[in-house]
Amino acid sequence: MGLYEDIVSGREKLSLVGLGYVGMPIAVAFARKIKVVGFDLNEKKIGLYKSGIDPTNEVGNEVIKNTTVEFTADPAKLREAKFHIVAVPTPVNDDHTPDLTPVEGASRILGQNLSKGSVVVFESTVYPGVTEDICVPILEKESGLVCGVDFNIGYSPERINPGDKVHRLETIVKIVSGMDAKTLDTVAKVYELVVEAGVYRAQSIKVAEAAKVIENSQRDINIAFMNELSIIFNKMGIDTRSVLEAAGTKWNFLKFYPGLVGGHCIGVDPYYLTYKAEELGYHSQIILAGRRINDDMGKYVAESLVKNLIKADIHVKGAKVAILGFTFKENCPDTRNTKVIDIYRELGEYGITPVVVDPAADAEEAKHLYGIAFGLMDAVKDMDAVIVAVAHNQFLGLDKEKVRSFYHPAHKKKVFMDIKGLFDRNEYLTEDFIYWRL
Repeated sequence: MGLYEDIVSGREKLSLVGLGYVGMPIAVAFARKIKVVGFDLNEKKIGLYKSGIDPTNEVGNEVIKNTTVEFTADPAKLREAKFHIVAVPTPVNDDHTPDLTPVEGASRILGQNLSKGSVVVFESTVYPGVTEDICVPILEKESGLVCGVDFNIGYSPERINPGDKVHRLETIVKIVSGMDAKTLDTVAKVYELVVEAGVYRAQSIKVAEAAKVIENSQRDINIAFMNELSIIFNKMGIDTRSVLEAAGTKWNFLKFYPGLVGGHCIGVDPYYLTYKAEELGYHSQIILAGRRINDDMGKYVAESLVKNLIKADIHVKGAKVAILGFTFKENCPDTRNTKVIDIYRELGEYGITPVVVDPAADAEEAKHLYGIAFGLMDAVKDMDAVIVAVAHNQFLGLDKEKVRSFYHPAHKKKVFMDIKGLFDRNEYLTEDFIYWRL
């Protein structure tokens, strides 16, 4: 019998290396069908999972309480599994070069606990070649085993969308790949246990790696175009969203919108592709141009706020400003690589220290990463300006009277920055508001 049959019958286990916003939901999904070991170096996180608490809010506390995943911070437990999925982050350094430290570290730990007959599948987003040229040598060195003889590898890029309750692991077609036909077949069958939408068998590991990295690069470029349009139309005194709604009536118009591009995928993945391209002697033009535009949007929002404060005859230095929302996307507690921090820091250059409110965010994480302590909604009063930066459900119900209550009553003009375009623009085009959106 093969490894797939052994896994289905319960004779062998599957392991998940990395239990964050991607890895944990995968582990939980597989645990409904087979035996799963969930490993993460973060002992505090493991403690929360064992206590039935989901700090990511991806599956919820009730699901965590009832899952059969064996959560552990002990690397030796990986020896109990034969099918390993590596789902650790792949960030970039300050100079925008790939930081492969997490995936290299995971390969090292897994290699030290790898047994003969295993299959290792990487899900981390990387440039083409990382799995075979960087991860495999580490696995071989640490295990003393030979790839293709003692163990096999595959690659299946993650497509989970954190905070999205519709597009989940089960409902998104999964790209799978393997180093040979037999490995590919095993990888495909294992993922088919949980992916109801089915799998797509890529031609090779490098093809699968490339497919993932261009998915987010394409989206990044499209959003950059929208952001550039927003800057242009703002100078023209034209509302960008109104233009996009009009253009969107054509059947083949792509419906993207301007916004802050943060997180661990769209704002990061393009740099992996351009890094590899530059290694091969090609300097990207379109991809990097889009990155520059998107990376500068926080500064652009802050500068627009300052201009509107001046327009409202409000003193800029020391102005009281509230930022509602700090995470990189709506209804998700993750603050890592959020672009809202760019707004916060740029306003600091003008002598403004904003009050930041985010009821959905991981406050401890934000304090650790950025040194920012969140305020409560009650602290949003007597303001000179308010920025709604993230489309959390908690903010969707704010009506005009509530918004008006945030400001100092003496202000004849209330500067209201609606980054995501959540509110009815016409409702705020009144004498007492200066309404601005991307």
